[in-house]
Amino acid sequence: MELLTLVIILTLALGAGLLIQWLPQRHQPIPPYSQRAPFLGGGTPDTHAWNRYHIRYYPMTLLLIAFEMEMMFMYPWAVVFVEKGMMAVMEMGMFLAILSVGIVYAWREGVFRWQ
Repeated sequence: MELLTLVIILTLALGAGLLIQWLPQRHQPIPPYSQRAPFLGGGTPDTHAWNRYHIRYYPMTLLLIAFEMEMMFMYPWAVVFVEKGMMAVMEMGMFLAILSVGIVYAWREGVFRWQ
């Protein structure tokens, strides 16, 4: 009985949402493409949106994520360190070693040389 009530409520909610989306669009004319274009005030773009960023930003972004993950896990680790002791130190050491491998690889590949 409860499952049937839940299904009825979800169906009514989905139907109301679709009705709210469909009713206003029914009476409006479709604007021309120049008004629907996503940027440049309606003009056609010169390049694709992905061409704007140089590839050299992506390795730096991956390194930033590695450092951020390190910091995100080190703050709660400080609390666990008080409770667990040396076991927590070994676990954090393994975690930092794995991240260090990625950083050493990036250094070897020349990610830190900005050209």
